[in-house]
Amino acid sequence: MVGKGSVNHNSRKFNARNTDPERSHLNITYCHENIKTVFHELFGEALKRYNDRQTRADRRIGDYYEKICSGKQEKPFHEIILQVGNKDDMSADSESGQLAAAVLDEYMRGFQERNPQLRVFSAHLHMDEATPHLHIDFVPFTTGSKRGLDTRVSLKQALAMQGFKGGTRGDTEWSQWVQSEKEQLAAVMERHGIEWEHKGTHEQHLSVMDFKKQEREKEVIALDEQIATKKDEVRSLGKRMQNFNGGLKELQKVEQALEFDDAFQLPEPQGLMSAKTYKTKFADPLVRKLKSLVSKVLARCFEALDNYHRLNAANGKLHCENERLSAANERLTDENNRLRVENRDYKLLRKVFGSKQMEDLIEQARQSKQRDKRLGDNER
Repeated sequence: MVGKGSVNHNSRKFNARNTDPERSHLNITYCHENIKTVFHELFGEALKRYNDRQTRADRRIGDYYEKICSGKQEKPFHEIILQVGNKDDMSADSESGQLAAAVLDEYMRGFQERNPQLRVFSAHLHMDEATPHLHIDFVPFTTGSKRGLDTRVSLKQALAMQGFKGGTRGDTEWSQWVQSEKEQLAAVMERHGIEWEHKGTHEQHLSVMDFKKQEREKEVIALDEQIATKKDEVRSLGKRMQNFNGGLKELQKVEQALEFDDAFQLPEPQGLMSAKTYKTKFADPLVRKLKSLVSKVLARCFEALDNYHRLNAANGKLHCENERLSAANERLTDENNRLRVENRDYKLLRKVFGSKQMEDLIEQARQSKQRDKRLGDNER
């Protein structure tokens, strides 16, 4: 869920009616910093650089935090709330609730490293309400901005810097990032023997296996598009390399012209022509012509060499990236094929044994797996 963000409530500076103060000591505080201090840390130097460039006093920003709070484009911070299960199956005062807390704790430990552009300043795991849940408050920031402060608040650009590129209205940077974090949480849940049941989505009619297969197919299509784009870039670089080779041939022609073209040769003195006249009439114009030509040739040569080295570097980088994408595509294709076979076998079993019996068997296996894991944890 996305929360409005109440840092005082999260830190239990005050207790709401739905909290049990006797269990508040079980809460975990990962960090609890003053947001104004965090703003100064993130944007203080950028604010000074921005103000130093301003020639008009009314364009300078006194307090960047207050400016963001009073503006309408960005929020000073964002909050997400994560919960595993509900009060019926993961009650905070039950053994299952302890398992949910362990999942959320492990998820939180990797959040900041996974999201370097989302500066977490307040994070709390609550065990004093009906179900364990996690509040994470963060300031999204981007660097290298050409507009305003070079380091500034921006959720869209922060997520873009982390690789989430928005597309359609329903496929924004935010929605992509949320889905990615759900998958990160689901991976932690799986390590603890909990399966993600997809509720409240338009894919709810799909089995989990169907859903995974569909997601892999989307990734394969996206990778195919990336590979096609990289191939186009490689072809473009190839054409530019051909242009470079053509430039070398032009330089060779210039070299031959200097050697053999009459326009670049000094004629023999005519009759009793004085040295001064010869210099003025023939030598000086030729020297000027040669200087102009040499200047152009050197400029072209240095530009060509610079382009050559940059193109080689870019070509090598594209080749490596293309290899990586091809490997990822092959891996996803294999995984998708495996899921397709497993799905076919699963549907065959449902047809043979009946949906009710299959669901009972799966539920028994899931409970057995969770029971074995708890026994293993107790032994350790």
